[in-house]
Amino acid sequence: MNQYPQWYYDEFKQVGVDYTDLEEVRAYDLCMQKLRDIESEFNSIQGLINIKDTDLLLEIGTGTGELALKFSAHCRKVVAIDVSKKMINFAKTKAEGQKKTNIEFYNAGFLTYENYDEPYDVIVTQLALHHLPDYWKMIALRRIYGMLKEGGKFYLRDVVFPSLILDYDSYFNKIVNDLRKSAGDKLAEETEIHIREEFSTLDWIMEGLLKNAGFCIESVKCDGFIAGYLCKK
Repeated sequence: MNQYPQWYYDEFKQVGVDYTDLEEVRAYDLCMQKLRDIESEFNSIQGLINIKDTDLLLEIGTGTGELALKFSAHCRKVVAIDVSKKMINFAKTKAEGQKKTNIEFYNAGFLTYENYDEPYDVIVTQLALHHLPDYWKMIALRRIYGMLKEGGKFYLRDVVFPSLILDYDSYFNKIVNDLRKSAGDKLAEETEIHIREEFSTLDWIMEGLLKNAGFCIESVKCDGFIAGYLCKK
């Protein structure tokens, strides 16, 4: 692994919920299986990117690997990375149980993963970039740009706060209270942790970071505080 200077951001440092705890990882996996519709997520991304069976794909922040497993049936090879070693081991065991042979898992993140193979056709990351402060988001996005082939596609989906809100206290209180009613106390409390301790940014900042990294933003889709960006190198 590369040696980084003392001022370099430690992306392995735990921010928010503690996913170094195996029980939290198991609870996360069960929760995501209930809340996420992986088929719908894949179809949405596939509709934007048109992933081909010859494509080399990188997923950053794979978590317990559900989407990587889905991608693996539609492309030549998937590389899936996450800064949580427990998450990566959990995902790897799941892939082995399903006899998936075209997925590689690595314990790394936006700032530390090094690609020594050919450039990627597609890079996808969902709900992971907010773990980095804005300066380090820019560094991460520039690294992603450098790992893509010319004409390659980058799909980013994350928590991005709208900049036209006049009363953020009411805005965030409504988000937390609605989640408490629809999904229970645990997810509401995790959302409070997210708002308080993690690094989700504003829409105009995110779009500026993507453009600064060199990307052409082809489409933007916002659903409340979740935004999806399809970008091209």
